Amino acid sequence: MSGHAPQWWLAVVGDLLVWARLGVLDDGIAEVFDSDGGTLRYDDETAARMALLDAEFRAFDGLDEDDAAMLGFDLDEIEPPQGEDDAALLPQMVLRLGARH
Repeated sequence: MSGHAPQWWLAVVGDLLVWARLGVLDDGIAEVFDSDGGTLRYDDETAARMALLDAEFRAFDGLDEDDAAMLGFDLDEIEPPQGEDDAALLPQMVLRLGARH
């Protein structure tokens, strides 16, 4: 993805941590890659952020240890998915919390 560096967002649903990646293209169009492997397009970054917030996602960069504890995980144990492409990221987009305890 060209444009700006992607931003990772997360939500906790039951005992699952679900990732979403927000990226903004050079033309200002925002894309959200979700845990289903789909890419949702928005007119701009603000619209994409509002949609993520409406779905109870939170920006990973904005979390501190207290936020993480409230959501049920240790911030030191969590990092965004990493991979060469979306296909490599997809299996990492949902994480079962507590699996490492």
